[in-house]
Parts: sequence; C-alpha cells; structure tokens
Amino acid sequence: MLGIQSLHVVAVILRCVIAVQGEDLRTLFGSEDPGFNVSIVLPGEPDYVNATKPFNLRFDFEPAAVAFPTSIQEISQLVKLGEKINHQVVARSGGHSYIANGLGGKDGVLVIDMRNFQKITVDDKAGTAVIETGNRLGDIVTALVAHGRAMPHGTCPYVGIGGHAAYGGFGFTSRLWGLTVDAITSIDLVLANGTITTASKNQSPDLFFAMRGSGASFGIATAITVQTFAAPPTATIFSYNWQFTAAGAAAALSSYQDFVLTANLPPEFGAEIVLTRGNVQGNVTVGLAGGWYAPFEQLNATLKPFFDRMPPPRAESFDTGDYLHSAVNLAGGSLDTTSQPDNTDTFYAKSLMTPESQPMSDRALEALMEVIANEGFATSVVWFFQVELFGGRNSAINAVKAEDTAFARRDSLFTIQFYASSPGSVPPYPEAGFMFLDDTVNAIVTNSPPNWDYGAYTNYVDDRLVDWQKRYYAQNYPRLRRLKDLYDPRDTFSFPTSIQN
Repeated sequence: MLGIQSLHVVAVILRCVIAVQGEDLRTLFGSEDPGFNVSIVLPGEPDYVNATKPFNLRFDFEPAAVAFPTSIQEISQLVKLGEKINHQVVARSGGHSYIANGLGGKDGVLVIDMRNFQKITVDDKAGTAVIETGNRLGDIVTALVAHGRAMPHGTCPYVGIGGHAAYGGFGFTSRLWGLTVDAITSIDLVLANGTITTASKNQSPDLFFAMRGSGASFGIATAITVQTFAAPPTATIFSYNWQFTAAGAAAALSSYQDFVLTANLPPEFGAEIVLTRGNVQGNVTVGLAGGWYAPFEQLNATLKPFFDRMPPPRAESFDTGDYLHSAVNLAGGSLDTTSQPDNTDTFYAKSLMTPESQPMSDRALEALMEVIANEGFATSVVWFFQVELFGGRNSAINAVKAEDTAFARRDSLFTIQFYASSPGSVPPYPEAGFMFLDDTVNAIVTNSPPNWDYGAYTNYVDDRLVDWQKRYYAQNYPRLRRLKDLYDPRDTFSFPTSIQN
C-alpha cells in the first residue's frame, strides 16, 4: 500500500511534470520517498530506456514515469493520483500496441506496467479461468492446455492479454469460439477515480459492454474471467502457395471470397489469404494458410469447392498434432516468453474489415492486385497482407450481436491487415511505406460503392486513420462516449485513439 506521505510526494512530482514543460525530468523525479514501495522508473535512470522501449520503433515516447505495482490496491492509489491532478494514465500489458498506446501514445504519461500480474487460476469443474492481465498469450496457452482447456486468441506468444482482450482478439479458432472478448465473463478493474470493481453481464453491464472492445478507455483491467473450451484432440496447420499475375491473383481472391460466402463452412475452419511480393514485377504470391480443428481427413472435402476453381498449388504443407502442437507451430516453434526478450520492429499497419453483405467487387480486387504487383514489387519496405476470415456461415464471431460488446463490426467477412516494415526493421520508416499502404487500401475503397460500410480492426490500430471513431466502433461510438463521460469524466485514461469525452 502507498502511504499518505508517499502519495503526496508522487503528486508533487507529477504536478511538476505538468507545470514545467521541457525541464529535465530526471531533476523533477530526483527524490523518492523511502515509504514508497512501488517500483517506479523515472527519466534519466538506468532502466528508463528499457522500461520505455516500444515494440514499434517508429515511435519514441517519453513517459513521465513507469510504475510496476504488485497489487490492485497499488494500482488504485496510482490512478487516484492521476485523476486528482488531471494527469493521464495508461496501462501496459505486453507492450505490443502498434502505435505505442501502452506508453500513452504521447509524451508525459504515467504508465502502469502490469508485468507483476501473471497469475492464472483454472476451475476444472466450471471450465473457467481467471487470468491476470500481465500474462502473455504463450503463457496462457501453456497454462490452459495443462488442464485440457483452451480459449480464442492470436498466435504471437509475446502479445499481452490485457490489450488483446480489450479490443478483440482474433485467431484461427475464432470462427469456432469467437474473439477473446467473447470468452470473457467478468473483469476485475480499477476505474478512473481509483474505485476497485468488477464488471459482468449482471454487475455494471454498461461498463462490461465498454470494456469488451474499448477497455483501455474506461479502466485498468487487472484480471479477466473467461469461459474456456475443451482443447481439440487434433489440429492441422495447413498452407498452400501459388504464383499469379495481378489478374490471376484478383481472380483467385474473388474465387476464395465466393467460396467462403457460399460454402457451409464448418466453424472448425480458420484461415487467411496471405499476399506477398511476387517473384517478378507484375506477379503476386498468394498463400492460403490456417488451422483445421477437426480430423485431418475432412479438410480436403471442406476445401474441394475452392480448389475445383484453382490451379494446383506450387507447394503445400500440413502439420497435424494435438492442440498444443498447433499452437507451438503458429507461435514459430516456441511458446516460451521468458528465455529471450521479445523482438522489435519498425512498421506501419492499416486494416480494413469488409462487410459480408457487400463483398469486395472484382473491380476493387483487380485494382488492389495491380498496386501489389507493381508498387509492391518495387518498394523498399518488407510487407505482407493477411485477408483473415472473420465471417462465413457458422462463424462464432458474427453470431454475437453488435450491441452486445463495444466490438461493433459483427458483420464482417474479412479483416485485412496491411503490414509493412522498414528495411532491416529499424528506424527511420520511409515515407514511401506510408504511400504504398495508403494506395493498397484506397484501391479497394475507391473502387467500392460510396456507401460501402467498411470497418477497421482496433487491435491493428492505425495512428493515421482519420475517421477511426466510425471505422472502429460504428454505431456503438455514441454510446461509448456517453459511458466515457460517466466513468472517466476527466479523461484520465487518454491516448490518441481513446474514446473521447
């Protein structure tokens, strides 16, 4: 617990940070109260650079301080300080925000790092798990599989569950089990005024709605209770690969779109089309990759209607094993997040969620592939695009009503991630990289109807998206603004894409 004297000292420090712009932060944070027992790193201290290092090196923010609390009570006290002096506060789980929102998305923010919150408790009888938000996905897979259980989430083992669960959480099991937000049954959190509370369907249902899709704008989640699922006894990670001209790639993606719209796809089928640089200018490399969570011998029959319209792939691969084996495969060979540090990148990403009721036109696909095959071949950035399958028949993602969670885009067929890294993955990021991704997205949007109601995916957050309120939250945004006024009237939890007061 923080003592009254400790709180006064920190409050004075933070007031100084606000009042004195440009003055050396090391001087302002120079003295620590001996009674202040929360580990805190200040500018100028030896650990500050590592404590504030972003995943995306395109950003270089300087937080006022990074605190490492060990209890929900300590988080409450720190948040009360921020709220009291109108100082902005953010929580950081794994630190994988594409635009460094876990560092505040700007300078001078108080960062509350959740790394000390790593407990996972599984209730075998109820089939639930309580997961503290300092855990990373690799740790969660390992802990749940030890009990024969699993839950929907992404594949990168270093991603923190805090942000992942706050904004969506997609993986190849999502058509089967939904998004991560859909598995949550309750959330323990700290509000902007320091109140410690729990949100669920029956307790503060409006807050529960907001926390599942826009959570970081409303509170600091310390633990989530999730409904887990029986880990499938068998799983196959599959991939196929083709080389096409731009026209051929457009036709292939059109065929795939028609396939997933019309086939009675089992929910055990999770997949994405992967687009990468072609072997010559004018070509596009097209892959189909995914997870199949049913007996392997049923996969060919499921894909037959699509392959009947495609030439034979240049290459194909299948890796069949139990669920844990599939998770290790998708993680790149290891779920271990402790033996070596996480990697960094210097990148820009955009996303586009295509409405199932208005699929992409052939004209849009042809324009997209022309950009990819030519500008994409010549560009210096290292890129990949993933056309992730959210919808289709029997999708658990789209079975949830848009008004049930803040995650509004429950009618999407695809979520497309456009991701491009600088050469060598180090700064600076070239301006041509922004232009290339803008051109690819614009190729689709400008060749679609004027009223095309496309979205964007909040976990692929984009600092250059002008109309993010509409694209991320659609019809839910006005409700979220009202709730922001109620739960965080002073905008304590503020960052570039937080819900606005």
